[in-house]
Amino acid sequence: MNIVFMGTPDFAVPTLEKLCQSEHSVLAVFTQPDKPVGRKQILTPPDVKVCAEKYGVKVYQPTTLRDDNSYNELKALNPDVIVVVAYGKILPKNILELPRFGCINIHGSLLPKYRGAAPIQWSVLNGDKVTGVTSMFMGEGLDTGDILLTSETEIGENETSAELFDRLSVLGADLLIETLDKLPEITPIKQDEDEATYTAKITKELCPIDWNKPNTEVHNKVRGLQTWPVATAVLNSKDVKIHSTLLCDKSGNAGEIISLDPLTVACSSGSVIIKELQLSGKKRMDSKAFLLGHPLRIGDKFN
Repeated sequence: MNIVFMGTPDFAVPTLEKLCQSEHSVLAVFTQPDKPVGRKQILTPPDVKVCAEKYGVKVYQPTTLRDDNSYNELKALNPDVIVVVAYGKILPKNILELPRFGCINIHGSLLPKYRGAAPIQWSVLNGDKVTGVTSMFMGEGLDTGDILLTSETEIGENETSAELFDRLSVLGADLLIETLDKLPEITPIKQDEDEATYTAKITKELCPIDWNKPNTEVHNKVRGLQTWPVATAVLNSKDVKIHSTLLCDKSGNAGEIISLDPLTVACSSGSVIIKELQLSGKKRMDSKAFLLGHPLRIGDKFN
């Protein structure tokens, strides 16, 4: 098939690479404009653009798809399918209706659960045991199109959203190729609106840990907010980022350190072992190294 690919971040790269290495022809890639990054605000291309240029695929970076220019460019390309993975722009109706076989999206959840932004992070934050990816025909609604295929995977007890993100990006790439190969024989399935849920964007307001929650909820927050924006706490009046934890069944007063080897903090039920943490403005380090430079005592409290 002749394909136009639309995507922007690293999550979309494995799918583009699979397409470029397949028997399908990638006519062009549409991605977001280059953006300033870092303290020096260096103009940086999206990961998808870097990948496309590696394979010699023409790149378009329109600021909007709601003008005649984008539509005319796509019409001239005459794709059989438009594949969309984490593009970051809503496709207008005239573009959705342009390809012969429609527009296909890869979404990082088992739809209709977790429509919208950050489905991978929320699956970890909510302590889900299973997640997956979905291929779907795109409609005008937010992730409301008919389902084509799904692929499930278990979420590890200590797996972070960043680790799951990487796994699902590869799973999604494989699912997209399978979807294209089987497209003529797939019967699309309408989503059950009664089962639909939507996710909110991840913000820094989610970061503070509430030690009065069960240890599973604290652990899920730490896992779910990796690698951004990262779970936070206050220790001896200093802001601390908590990067990695393990579940522990020891008990104590919520927020209090109940062991130093390993560094263990009590929750409302159970506790968590802190593996990695970071003082504001300092480097991330494992808890043993942290304690060498920042001595603590049993009974000291995280807020």
